[in-house]
Amino acid sequence: MIGNKYLKNLYDYPDLDTSINQLLTLLISGDMAFISSLDTPLELDALDHDEQHFMTIIAAVIDYQLQQDERLVPRWLRSDSLCFDEPYFHSQRLSDFEKFKIQYTVPGPFRARQVYIDPDGLKRV
Repeated sequence: MIGNKYLKNLYDYPDLDTSINQLLTLLISGDMAFISSLDTPLELDALDHDEQHFMTIIAAVIDYQLQQDERLVPRWLRSDSLCFDEPYFHSQRLSDFEKFKIQYTVPGPFRARQVYIDPDGLKRV
């Protein structure tokens, strides 16, 4: 079970894209209650399969955005358990060439977890 109330609320959204959008709103707005909540590690061993999948994607986004904002990344977010065994491509409409390209161009927080999301798609206007 996801013990962080903010992350649990994000998990409970029926759509992953909406969850990521809401997460970025919390991070980019500098919501200190949310950012401070990340200092308390999750019990990663207590996550079920779906929660683990979700948290792996979310951990990559959080790690990336915290680095962009020059904030410290909590150690638990870089746990080896928050990494896919196989590459995960968030967009289902990528050609084989695009998949190949993104594997070499995504920033480290995504590559380390085998989460392939175009970081340009995470930018806010």
